[in-house]
Amino acid sequence: MSETNTPPQLARNQVGLMAALFQSITSMAPGAAIAASIPLGAAFAGGALPLSVLIAFVGILFTAASIGQLAKHIPAAGSVATYSAVGLSPSIGFLVGWAYAAVEVLIAPLVMLQLGYTVAGEWHSESASFPLGAWWVFMLIGTFLICGLVYRGVKTSTKTGVWLGFIEIVVFVALAAVLVVKAGDHNTLQVFGTKFANAKGFVGFSGVTAGAVGALLAFSGFEAAAPLAEETKNPRRNIPLAVILATVAIGAVYIFTTYAADVSFGPRLFTGFAASANGVPWDGLARSVSGVFWLLVLIAIINSTLANANSGTNVFTRTAYAFGRVGAFPRVCADLHPKFKSPRVGILIELVLSCALGLGLGFKYTPQIAFGIIGTGLVVLVVPVYMIANLACIGLFARHRQEERHIVYHIVLPIIGFILLLPGFLSAAGITGVPGLSFIVSLSSPYSYAAYGMAAWVVVGIVVLLVLRSRNPRAVAAVAQIHYEDDDMVAAMSGSEGK
Repeated sequence: MSETNTPPQLARNQVGLMAALFQSITSMAPGAAIAASIPLGAAFAGGALPLSVLIAFVGILFTAASIGQLAKHIPAAGSVATYSAVGLSPSIGFLVGWAYAAVEVLIAPLVMLQLGYTVAGEWHSESASFPLGAWWVFMLIGTFLICGLVYRGVKTSTKTGVWLGFIEIVVFVALAAVLVVKAGDHNTLQVFGTKFANAKGFVGFSGVTAGAVGALLAFSGFEAAAPLAEETKNPRRNIPLAVILATVAIGAVYIFTTYAADVSFGPRLFTGFAASANGVPWDGLARSVSGVFWLLVLIAIINSTLANANSGTNVFTRTAYAFGRVGAFPRVCADLHPKFKSPRVGILIELVLSCALGLGLGFKYTPQIAFGIIGTGLVVLVVPVYMIANLACIGLFARHRQEERHIVYHIVLPIIGFILLLPGFLSAAGITGVPGLSFIVSLSSPYSYAAYGMAAWVVVGIVVLLVLRSRNPRAVAAVAQIHYEDDDMVAAMSGSEGK
């Protein structure tokens, strides 16, 4: 399905395996996850949190395997949207892309808020005269820096991502290693059982399960290499490898660092870990080792926010580009810089929305609450995207690759992946009353506004889809098109919508 006016193409062969790998790694924001999100699970799992992280890791591997299988056969900038369009239907693919674009555009304002209040807060703790209200200055500096970096092209942004990601991982792994050594005789593998799952109301495996649901969300972003397929060398090999290796590598890092924090802080006391050191537990652990480690952890967290924003902006702009070139989004989204081949209109959209959301919500509430609002909205949408990707894997091999279909890889594993993600969605959306998931609580305002907002966004997407199907059905069908190379498979499917 070629367009009469062929849009400019993304630069080919700009990204190698290492850069693609760190695109996925930095999208998970391991430094920020280790420092902030994973410790929250201690309130449920207690000293058994390492077991929760291990379970979450195994759980997310099923979905990573499904996306790896899809990426092997569908190298497209549309990534999960194109996978869903091919494996299920173009209409579903459109809605997935509509949701995924919202998810990725929210990453930059989310982590730039974290950058702002982290730097301002640490500066204020060292010098009381420095105003906490200056968070917005650092947020804006980070936002403009990242948009400028992505504007310079995918090779520049992904190379930067490699270094930023490497630094944050090395710092936390090194600190964790020191903590394990210092723990001495307190090291124990019993934290991988239920002995220390002692949180009030969540004793035993129920607490471990609750902790695992929270830890599962720390892997969000593992698939971020996929939208760079058209700019990656040998994408049918390198993108699946990047997705799987990133998930395995960060899973190992999460398990090791959580174990180190647990045995250092004390498994029996670990329910209070997240609230320790004024709510910055890894800050306290770093200071217990040396002032140098405290500074390194601060640098690692800053690195993590910048790297995560860089990765998210790459993904959003490629998703918007993929939809723009086929007319599913305004075609101006497919406009590329003539030299850097970066989607410059998408970058401008990211810049404007990041500043508007970050400043608007940050000043109306606080930057910390704004972070929670945006994070809630992001997770509410990204988990269903992953769930649908599992179904798309089943559909791809049932409809188009029957000769390659394997009952375990293409049916059993995707079904397990889908089921394991369901509690994560219910938890993120605050849907209560589900048997066995008593730890889920309803969202309170203003966080509930994010869930309503994302629901409204999906409704708008459905309306847009209906309009497109009526006025420009080829744009919807073209969501299933692979642009990377001569692959007639999808061209044959593109007309299947509406049959």
